[in-house]
Amino acid sequence: MSAAPRPGTPGATRTCPHCKTTILESSSVCPQCRGHLRFDSDANAVAAVKFSPLQVEGTIPAPADGACEYSMVLSIRDGRGREINRQVVGVGAMHPGDERTFSLVVEATEVPGHKARRKH
Repeated sequence: MSAAPRPGTPGATRTCPHCKTTILESSSVCPQCRGHLRFDSDANAVAAVKFSPLQVEGTIPAPADGACEYSMVLSIRDGRGREINRQVVGVGAMHPGDERTFSLVVEATEVPGHKARRKH
């Protein structure tokens, strides 16, 4: 893994004071607890360049003849296939007649004033 970006650079992180989740330093609202972190006059302009390059949703039913357990695992890999992060997001059980819907949304925001740089 590479070193953490310096504060003020794209990708720099901080801890949400409400839920203690690691979030982007540039966030005005925590994506985990949705708590407001600061009033940001630029937030409205930034919201205009926010986009979701990946959205996946699926529903799975429990087996008709018994219970089953599930683990939702999230893995992030770089362009070379190396794992950057892996987390168990949730676990649980389903009984006959139950179903669960899983959603994944990747939110991205352009970083104003920073030109794209490629790491080699």
